[in-house]
Amino acid sequence: MVGARPFSILVVDDEASNFEVIETLLSIPSSGAASRLTDTHPHQLHYAASGAEAIASLDLFQPDIILLDVMMPGINGLEVCQRIKAMPQWQAVPIIMVTSLASQNTLAQCFAAGADDFIGKPLGSLELMARVRSMLRIRRQHQELMLFNNHLEKTVQERTQQLQTIISQDALTQLSSRAGVLQRLAEMLHVRHFSFAVIYLDCDQFKLVNSSFGYTVGNQLLLAIAERLKQLLCPGDMLARVGEDEFCFLLHHVEDEAALKPIIQSILQSFTTSFKVNDCEIFMTACIGIALGNSAYQHPEEPLQDADTAMYKAKLRGKNVYQLFDRQMSVAMLNRLTLETELQRALEQQEFIAYYQPIIDLQTETICGFEALVRWQHSSRGLVPPGAFIPCMEETGLIVPVGIVMLRQAAQQLLDWHHRGWPHLIMSVNLSVRQFASPTLLADIDRVLAETGVSPASLKLEITESALLDNPERAIEIMDQLRSRQIRISVDDFGTGYSSLSCLHRFPLNDLKIDRSFVNQMSESSRNFKIVSTIVSLSNQLELTVVAEGIETRQQLDQLRQLGCELGQGYLFYKPLSACDIEASILTS
Repeated sequence: MVGARPFSILVVDDEASNFEVIETLLSIPSSGAASRLTDTHPHQLHYAASGAEAIASLDLFQPDIILLDVMMPGINGLEVCQRIKAMPQWQAVPIIMVTSLASQNTLAQCFAAGADDFIGKPLGSLELMARVRSMLRIRRQHQELMLFNNHLEKTVQERTQQLQTIISQDALTQLSSRAGVLQRLAEMLHVRHFSFAVIYLDCDQFKLVNSSFGYTVGNQLLLAIAERLKQLLCPGDMLARVGEDEFCFLLHHVEDEAALKPIIQSILQSFTTSFKVNDCEIFMTACIGIALGNSAYQHPEEPLQDADTAMYKAKLRGKNVYQLFDRQMSVAMLNRLTLETELQRALEQQEFIAYYQPIIDLQTETICGFEALVRWQHSSRGLVPPGAFIPCMEETGLIVPVGIVMLRQAAQQLLDWHHRGWPHLIMSVNLSVRQFASPTLLADIDRVLAETGVSPASLKLEITESALLDNPERAIEIMDQLRSRQIRISVDDFGTGYSSLSCLHRFPLNDLKIDRSFVNQMSESSRNFKIVSTIVSLSNQLELTVVAEGIETRQQLDQLRQLGCELGQGYLFYKPLSACDIEASILTS
C-alpha cells in the first residue's frame, strides 16, 4: 500500500548548511489545516554533498523526490538531472532544481535537462512546502498508477495464460487441440527436426451416433475413444483432438513407414472392440492418414494438411484402412479443387449444354426420340468429355442444379421440335442419384414444366437402379408423383443390379434400359446374351418397353430384334450430337 513507508527526500547540495535550511523549512508549522509536511506526509530527509554521491546513493535512499542544486563543483546539477532521468528505474522520480539564478535561460536549461520543477534561492518555507507537496502528490499518484498497472499486467498475463490453455487444449477431452499440434510442429520445424510422423484419424459415420443417440452420448463416445487412444501413446509423443470426430498423433522419432506399422495396427485394432456408453454398445471404425516429416516442410500447417489429405484418400477406399501421403495426392487434390471451382463458374456462366443421342425403333430403324446428355463447353478447353467432370459433380452435389439446367434445355428443345413438325418425338433426361434424392425434385420439375410449356407425356425420366434400391418406399412415392403428371419413367443401366429383377414389379415403371456392358459384348453363346434375353422376357411380361443402349454392330441389332427388344441407341446409328447438327443432318424433312 502506498504510504506504508515515509516519503524519502534526497537533498543534493555541495554546502551542508543548505541541507540544514531545507530540513528546518520543511518542519516549520504553516497556516491551514495541515500544520506541517510531516503531519500529512511522513518523510525522511537524506543528504548528498555532490552529484556523483547522489547518483551512487539512489539505490540506498530510494528517493521519492530530489531537491537538486544547480551550481555544484564537479558534476553540476543539470548533468546530474540528465543522468538520473536517463535511468529507467529513476526517471519518474520528480526533481526540483534549486538555483539562485533566475534567468529565463537557466530555467530553460533546467527543464531541458528533465527537471520537473524549480525553486529559487533564498528558500522560503511556504514556497518550498508547496512545491514539495505538489511533487510528492505527483509521486504518490505515479506510484498508485504503477501498482495498478502491475496488477493489471499480472491479470492480463494470467488471463492470457488461461486463453492459451483454452486455445491449445480441447475442452471436452482435455487433449491438445489443433492449435497445440501446430505449435509443437512449429517448434520441431524451427530446430529442423524432421524425424516425425503425423497420424490423422477420422471416425467413420460418427454423425450417425449424434443423430441416433444425441450429442450427450456422442460426447461420451468421444471421451471413450480419446481414453483408448491415450493408452497407445509413447513418452514424448502427442495426442490431440483436431475436429469433431478427428484425432491426431504426433510421433517424434519416426524414420520410415516400416517403423509406423506397429502403431498403425494398434490404432486400428483398438477399434475392433465396441465402446460402451450409457448402457449402449457402439462399434466404430476409423480411417487413418499419415504424413512423414521431411525437409520440404516449412510451415506447421503443411504436414497436418498432408495427413488430412491422406486420410481423405483412405476413406475413399473403405473403412478401417490407412493411407500414407505422397506428393501425387497433393497434386490430385489441387486439381480436384480447381475442377470444383471451374464447375461452379461454368454453372454461373451457363457453359453446360445438352447433346442429344437419337433413340431408334429397332424394327423400322426410325427415330422416335432422343436422350439428352450433359456436355461442358469450356471457355478455353472446348468440349470437355463427361467422364472428366460428372463424377466430381456427383460428389459435390453440383449435379442437382446442373441436372435441372439440362432438363430445362431438353424440354425447351423438345417443344421447339414439336412446333417445327416432329410432334411424335420423346425426350429422355437422366436423373442422378443425388438429384432423385433431392427434396426439391418435384418442385423443380413442376417449375420447368410451367416455364417451358412442354407436354409432360413427351418427357421420360431415366433413373438408375441404385436410386430405386437405396430407399424403395421413398422411390415408389416419388415415381407415383411423377406418373401422376403423365411423365414416363425408365430404369437406366439395368442389369448392373441384376438382383433387383425380383422386385422390379413393385415400381411404377414404363421403360427399362439394358446397360451397354451387356449389349456390346453380347453373342448367342455368351452369358450376356442370356441375361439380355431374361431381361427382355421379364419386361414383356411386365408390359415394359425395353431400350438397349450401346448398340455398335449389325449383329447386336439382329440379336436384339430376335429377342423382341423394341428400342435402342448406340454408335451403330448415331453418336450424341448438338441440336444444330441434328437439325442439319437428321431432322431434315
